[in-house]
Amino acid sequence: MEALGENLETMPRVPLADSHVAALHAIGSECSYAAGEMVVEAGDAMDRFVYVLDGEIEVVDPWSGARLMESSLGPTQFMGEIAFLNAGSYFLPMRAAKPTRTLEVPRTDMLDLMARVPELSDHVIRVFSARRRRQFELKNSSVKLIGADRDAKVQKVEQFLSRNRIPFESIDMDGRDDETLEACNLSDHKPGVILGKDRVLDDPSPRKVAQYLNLDLDVCRETLYDVLIVGGGPAGVAASVYAGSEGLCALTIEDTAIGGQAGTSSRIENYMGFPTGISGADLVYRGQIQAMKFGTRFAMPRAVQGLAKRDDGTFCAMLDDGDEVCAKSILVATGVQYRRLPIDRLEEFEGAGVFYAATDMESRFCQGTEAVVIGGGNSAGQAAMYLSRAAKHVHIVVRGDSLASSMSSYLTERLEADPAVTIHYNTTVTELHGGDHLEGVTFTTPDGDRRIDTRALFIMIGAAPNTDWLSGLVETDEKGFVRTGAEVGRDTPFETGTDGIFAVGDVRAGSVKRVASAVGEGSVVVSRIWDYVDRLEEAQGEA
Repeated sequence: MEALGENLETMPRVPLADSHVAALHAIGSECSYAAGEMVVEAGDAMDRFVYVLDGEIEVVDPWSGARLMESSLGPTQFMGEIAFLNAGSYFLPMRAAKPTRTLEVPRTDMLDLMARVPELSDHVIRVFSARRRRQFELKNSSVKLIGADRDAKVQKVEQFLSRNRIPFESIDMDGRDDETLEACNLSDHKPGVILGKDRVLDDPSPRKVAQYLNLDLDVCRETLYDVLIVGGGPAGVAASVYAGSEGLCALTIEDTAIGGQAGTSSRIENYMGFPTGISGADLVYRGQIQAMKFGTRFAMPRAVQGLAKRDDGTFCAMLDDGDEVCAKSILVATGVQYRRLPIDRLEEFEGAGVFYAATDMESRFCQGTEAVVIGGGNSAGQAAMYLSRAAKHVHIVVRGDSLASSMSSYLTERLEADPAVTIHYNTTVTELHGGDHLEGVTFTTPDGDRRIDTRALFIMIGAAPNTDWLSGLVETDEKGFVRTGAEVGRDTPFETGTDGIFAVGDVRAGSVKRVASAVGEGSVVVSRIWDYVDRLEEAQGEA
């Protein structure tokens, strides 16, 4: 299955071309570091591109202060990973292992150079992506989570980091190694989040960790964006790529994780170009890298709570915590969210055995237990196939008497043939059992009630659109999906009835609920947005 980047261990090391180094010299300045001097600390902003001229830079273990790994950076190599594109922060501290001389270029100047020299851009992004993959797989980071399996708040942080492919280390509180004992002492032997060497995060949340990693951007730094893209699923990220490539000043806001609902899919096999399959998170993450390469910024986890249109035709979005960001146009790409079951104690068990995604993180909670998946669509089927590798057995609960109408045939055939999967038709889950953690569920079937012992219940029962934040500025159908195109008297299919507001992907009424169609809509709509912004600027110039 395709991964989010190349394998750094097997990727051949290729120095930058002499012409590229000369271009760096023209816009950068030389710096010197004594042996043992810190070049960056964990949490420092990636505000400059650092190219090593002489000496050696090593990665530092934020806990012990010792060298973290054998490999280091020497002459002709450069620091950084993919967070550089989005003005993120360093996950680990780095220092000079010996007297070192570097060539350093301000981040914005480096991005301008990369935009003008695609060969340089390709080289840098290839290395950055491989490094992120390596850091994520090795869990090399200054962010450590303790007891994610016991605390819903810590688990939400883990979900946020995992789905956004941000390196972190998750520590089991039952471990007896020195590192675990030290971490547990810091957190007073309670679940928690540790940043850097000794900062224990009070009341941990994805937002607080994002602020530490500089992902929660100062979104108001730009006076007025050309387009505000609300939603970071396949449609929103595709629009982010094309908006940036067309020269639009774009900001994409996502309230949970890049990938949206597709990001919860552990394996997508019917997306063109990936014959061995790819996870939804990795697929959309690749698009995010492309978008950042073209200058589109991402802010997460931030939620848009309301929208207002100003007299001059522009819009202002009200964000959580009272922030406001304004743009000439709005692209609604908020997709849909899974519906919740009307079962007693459901909220109590969310994060403690009840899940709405099936990724690497959730699958480890299925080890040695039976897992239950509720739903008959593709997401439920993909989840069941993926979880069957870790769980003792997987039960799929389907309200109707068939999967055929809502699931791709290749998935249906695999599930029906898999001895590790049982499909329960005409069945509903009506009761949850357990103390602090889910321990079992009750199935109600045509033959009566039956209890299944499980510590992992996955709910994937259809979805509702995310449109409340639109504040009534656009017309929606009876289910809350945004009406566009001919339904509201517009010439193109992605225009809403309000000038300057467009909608794409699953949130749009009448759209095909597939990843490929969402990507297509996000790509096509940008040309219309560009035309609208151009006309708006002309009208404002004449006023």
